[in-house]
Amino acid sequence: MTSVLDLAPVVPVVVIEDAADAVPLARALVAGGLPAIEVTLRTPCALEAIRAVAGEVPGAVVGAGTVITPEQVDAAVGAGARFLVSPGWTDSLLAAMRASGVPFLPGVSTTSEVVALLERGVREMKFFPAEAAGGTAYLRSLSGPLPQARFCPTGGIGPDSAPDYLALPNVGCVGGSWMLPADAVAARDWARVESLARAAAGLSAGARCR
Repeated sequence: MTSVLDLAPVVPVVVIEDAADAVPLARALVAGGLPAIEVTLRTPCALEAIRAVAGEVPGAVVGAGTVITPEQVDAAVGAGARFLVSPGWTDSLLAAMRASGVPFLPGVSTTSEVVALLERGVREMKFFPAEAAGGTAYLRSLSGPLPQARFCPTGGIGPDSAPDYLALPNVGCVGGSWMLPADAVAARDWARVESLARAAAGLSAGARCR
């Protein structure tokens, strides 16, 4: 599979409260040009949602987010997740993600964590929580001494700040949920979700969405 960082400029971070919403929501995101969809393991129906999207939305590349245990790695891949995202990492979690056979993005927020992952042969990472951990200034400062590391920053990023992250040489994509406003999801307004996804898919370095 193409690197998760190269599938689209934005990876939607999705929290599914009702499994019945998973397929139409994913279809709206894919139709809008965002095929990589991170379903977070924060709700009881998350695995069911991943299974449904994997089986019923051919254009989607569905992954699991908030993966924090080896058991969740196995469960997510068993449900059909094609990539894994974690807010952090440990050696045991990293070993499980590596053994899963699917791409993974372990989370980092410090230089030492980045160096430790590079030492272990991992070059693609999630930078989280992006805004709270230093934002674009922090990532820009990492690009000089650690140019081999590539990131998907997530956490507090919106349509106005995303282009600034995408302009950085060490950022492949960003993660966010602004194309999934709570009122649109609650109303099952998938046309609005598709429209917001299309705008997000069109973002590029320096191209702000107003």
